[in-house]
Amino acid sequence: MRPNGARRPAFVDRSGQRRHRPDYILLLMAVALLVVGLIIVYAISPGLAVQKNLTENYIVSKQIITTILAIITFAVVAKVPVSAWKKLKNPLIVLAGSATLLALILPVSADYPAHRWVRLGGQSLQSVEFVKLAIVVSLAAFLADKINRRSITDSKRTLNPILVVLGILGVIVAGAQQDLGSTGVLVVMMAAMAYVAGLPLKRVGLIGGIILIGTFIAISSSTYRRERVLTYLSPEKDCQNAGYQACQALIAVGSGGISGKGNNDAQAYGYLPEASNDSIFAILAEKFGFIGTAALLALYIGLFSRIKNILERAEDNFSRLMVAGILAWLSTQTLINIGAMIGLLPLKGITLPFISAGGTSVLFVSASIGIVFQISHYTSFGVNNLDNSEQVGTGSDWRRDRPRR
Repeated sequence: MRPNGARRPAFVDRSGQRRHRPDYILLLMAVALLVVGLIIVYAISPGLAVQKNLTENYIVSKQIITTILAIITFAVVAKVPVSAWKKLKNPLIVLAGSATLLALILPVSADYPAHRWVRLGGQSLQSVEFVKLAIVVSLAAFLADKINRRSITDSKRTLNPILVVLGILGVIVAGAQQDLGSTGVLVVMMAAMAYVAGLPLKRVGLIGGIILIGTFIAISSSTYRRERVLTYLSPEKDCQNAGYQACQALIAVGSGGISGKGNNDAQAYGYLPEASNDSIFAILAEKFGFIGTAALLALYIGLFSRIKNILERAEDNFSRLMVAGILAWLSTQTLINIGAMIGLLPLKGITLPFISAGGTSVLFVSASIGIVFQISHYTSFGVNNLDNSEQVGTGSDWRRDRPRR
C-alpha cells in the first residue's frame, strides 16, 4: 500500500510516454453540446413531422439513435493508441477515396441533387466527412515525418505535395460535389496544420493566395455560386426566391429576442429550410433567444479552448498536428454555420458540429473528439526528447523550436 498522502504514479506505456488522467472537462463539454442538439431536435420534431408527413417522434427517435452511436464511436476511438493512427492513414485514405467515388457515381435524389452522399439501403453517408478525418491523420503523419527529417521548409518535399492535394480536393469537393463550404473547412485545416508544423509564414501565405484565386474562379464560373454571393450581399432584395433561406434565418434569429419564444416559434413549421440541419442555429436563437445562443457559444469557446490547451501540451509532433487539424475542422465549421445564419457569411449548407441532426457529421465529429481525448492522456508542460529524433516545445514556443534551414 502507498503511504497516506502519496500520489498515485503516472502510468508509463510501452512507448515510454507517461500517461495521466485525460481531459474530462473536454468530454463534458462535448456531451453537453450533444445534449443541446438533442433538445433542439426534440423541440422541433413535431413541426418537422407535420411538414414531412412523418410520425411525431420519428425525427427525434432517429437523433437519439445517432447520439447513442456517437457516444459509442467516441468510446471506441478514445481507446485507439495515438501510434495506431499512423498505421491507419492508408486505410483511411482508401475509405475516403472509395466513399467519394461512390458518391460521384451513384444516382442523386431530387431533394439533394449534388453528388455528396452515398445512399445505400435507405441510409446515407456524406463522403466529405471521411475525407476530413483522412486529411487530419495522413497530413499529420506526413508533416511529422518532414519535421523529423529536417525537411519541413523544403518546398519540393513539403509544400508541393500539399498544393497537389489541395488541387485534387478543389476539383473533386468544390467542383464535382459543389461543396464549397466543406472545401473551405479542408483548406483551413491543412493551412493550420502546415503553420503548426513550422512551414514558413510566407509559404502559408502563398497557399492562401492560391486558394483565394481558386475561390474567385470557382465563384465566377458558376451561376449558382454567383447568385449565392449576390444573395449574401443583399438577401432582402429577393426574399421570395434566392434570398428566402437567408431572410427566414435572419427573421428567426431576430425574433428570438433576449429569452426566446419557447414553444411559440414558427420557423420550424416549414418556413425555414433545413431546420434540423444547416439552419438549426437560427431555430435555437428563435426558441431560446440571446441567452440560449450565448450559452451555446460559451460551450463552443470552452471546447475549443480545451482542445487548444491539449495542442500546446501534446508530447509529440504527430499528436500536436492531429489536434491542430481537428481544432481547425470544428472551429471553422462552427464559424461558417453560425456566420451564415446571422448574415455574416454566405449560406454554405454545412452542419453545426454536435448540434445539427444527421448521422455522418455527428459520428465523425465524435470520433475526432475521441482522438483528442486519447491524446490528452499524454500532455506535458515540459520539453521532452521522445524518440531521439525530435525535440518538441510547449506553450507559446512550439513554433520557435521547429527546425529551420
